[in-house]
Amino acid sequence: MALLLVACAAQAKVRLPHIICDNMVLQQKTDARLWGWDQPGKKVRVSVSWNNDVYSATTGRDGKWMVRVPTPEASYTPLSITFDDGEPVTVSNVLSGEVWVCAGQSNMEMPVRGFGNCPVDGYNDEVLQAGEYRGIHYVKIPSIMRMMPQDDAQCEWREVGPKTVGDLSATGYFFAQAVTKALDIPVGLVVANKGGTRVESWLTKENLEKYTKEPTDSDGIVRFKPEWDYHRALVWGNGTFNPILNYTVKGIIYYQGCSNVGDPGNQYSERMKILVNQWREQFGLGEIPFYFVEIAPYHYDNVNGDNGARLREQQYKASKEIPNSGLVCTNDLVYPYETTQIHPAQKRAVGRRLAYLALNQTYGMTDVWCKSPSYKDMKVVGDTIHIHLSDDYGSINRFEGIEGFEVAGADHVFHPAKATHFWRPGGGYWDETIQIVCPEVKQPVALRYCFKNFQIGNLKNGAGLPLFPFRTDEW
Repeated sequence: MALLLVACAAQAKVRLPHIICDNMVLQQKTDARLWGWDQPGKKVRVSVSWNNDVYSATTGRDGKWMVRVPTPEASYTPLSITFDDGEPVTVSNVLSGEVWVCAGQSNMEMPVRGFGNCPVDGYNDEVLQAGEYRGIHYVKIPSIMRMMPQDDAQCEWREVGPKTVGDLSATGYFFAQAVTKALDIPVGLVVANKGGTRVESWLTKENLEKYTKEPTDSDGIVRFKPEWDYHRALVWGNGTFNPILNYTVKGIIYYQGCSNVGDPGNQYSERMKILVNQWREQFGLGEIPFYFVEIAPYHYDNVNGDNGARLREQQYKASKEIPNSGLVCTNDLVYPYETTQIHPAQKRAVGRRLAYLALNQTYGMTDVWCKSPSYKDMKVVGDTIHIHLSDDYGSINRFEGIEGFEVAGADHVFHPAKATHFWRPGGGYWDETIQIVCPEVKQPVALRYCFKNFQIGNLKNGAGLPLFPFRTDEW
């Protein structure tokens, strides 16, 4: 009888998802969702340290309950939340701040300490300085495959410090560093990603069946044998992303694409749009911001091939078609010796550039220049091409020694070209351009910039942000 009473008491106690725990960060100044499980028909009361109100919900037949709690303005003051169904449970050291999801594949997963044979620049310095960023907290969702959507995951929130910073997503950490510095508020990172995954890995069964030919039943997924498990569709979203969908967040940062290199036509950009729409609908928080990263230069078995370049082109296309989004260019963020390094070491700049987008477009800091320049238009005069760029912030970083341009004539053969700043008195639209000439091409037809798997350019705008790779042809 005593054992029975103990068992009943354990079952009666309110159960929280692992993501609701000590050290969590709540999205500030919103109605944050808090949820869990209990016995069917049980009333759960939620009280918080920042006001005197009590919020309550009664569990349904499935034992689930949810309340919405108004959160205070961001601060570093520790808060607490008590959940009480007759036996109280309290979570402590809760902060109110800005909460962002870190999604994607291995370049988002890559921690501050790096992977084996894949270091991150500045690791020791980040360990030494981590104590300055205790307002950054993070929770890492285990990367697991599941056939059915999961509503919980074994995880815990951790406070950044010298002993914990090494395990945090480097891109996410450097993003959070810049945001917390600029806004002077806590930042919470929900790290839900898996190395090697494709965009299809995160789509729901409904979207996969509607828009793809990927198998979605267990037999089909087992029979479909990609080279690596992390290429499987559906199962990573079910196991790794679904557990966070009730959590109230500000937005998503995303770094993925390498595993989709070689996809035909506009398939990747179309599926990216589907994924972003899906996540926004699942979170139920409106058109939350989505900022993502262009895949970096990499050989893809042929440095002069263009499969990687075509995927970057699809990412750029998606950035123009997905509302409330932005794309970070990484053309300059590899070292020349990283041709075969799929995980480049320069993650600080990646995170900071994502933060520039968020600070400008989400938080209204318009003095933070956040956009990379892109190709605008072209005119051919004799043997010379003249071009303009968009988003140059009134300047380019160099007038001579510009690298990365290639020109082709009617034969479709591209040759390296010389590019320089061009100006003449007059003030007309075409009186200041970048001019490109190539001795081998007397009648230029098409222009490309860093449109190869691995090619590093050096043209940047007034913000020091690199020009997006592009092509003017459709060959």
